[in-house]
Amino acid sequence: MQVLQVQLEIRPDPAEVGRARRWARSRLAGSGIEVDEPLAETLILLVSELVTNAVVHTGCRAVLRLSLPGAAAGPAGAPEDARAPGEGVVRLEVADSSDRAPVPRCVDDDATGGRGLALVDGLADRWGWSVEGPGKRIWCELDRCAGPRHDAAAPGSPAERPAVDQGPAVTACQKPSYEGIAYEAV
Repeated sequence: MQVLQVQLEIRPDPAEVGRARRWARSRLAGSGIEVDEPLAETLILLVSELVTNAVVHTGCRAVLRLSLPGAAAGPAGAPEDARAPGEGVVRLEVADSSDRAPVPRCVDDDATGGRGLALVDGLADRWGWSVEGPGKRIWCELDRCAGPRHDAAAPGSPAERPAVDQGPAVTACQKPSYEGIAYEAV
């Protein structure tokens, strides 16, 4: 399987959020993910939330990393469900040098912020965070395939990393669809 792994340096500036969304959108072409499909829209929303958290809550430089499965992720002619576990997984990571742990917040209906990690929890198939050097790495994954989520964890796999409780297993097609509408503040 080919996996495209790319990264972008993020400055602690709110304008970086829009730049990160545009950058992530431009990287989808080689992965076979169309920019107007629900998976792409969800990925861009997750990029926006995690980069916003890094910029707003840490005041530090950060690194956005994407791992995108290549368009030819499986053997030629192989059906999607014949691929090995972990293939077809889109992974997003934001690493920063702040030692402050991400803390999901409970906010009331009138609050104008504080829902970022709740969105990540609701949209990603898996997410979590880990200590990385003097800082941390927050990650989330989206399953590209429509089949059942693979819950078996191989040693060192993302499923073994510290994570929040993800609830029952769901498939990618059970995630909310935005009906082709892009929610983006420019």
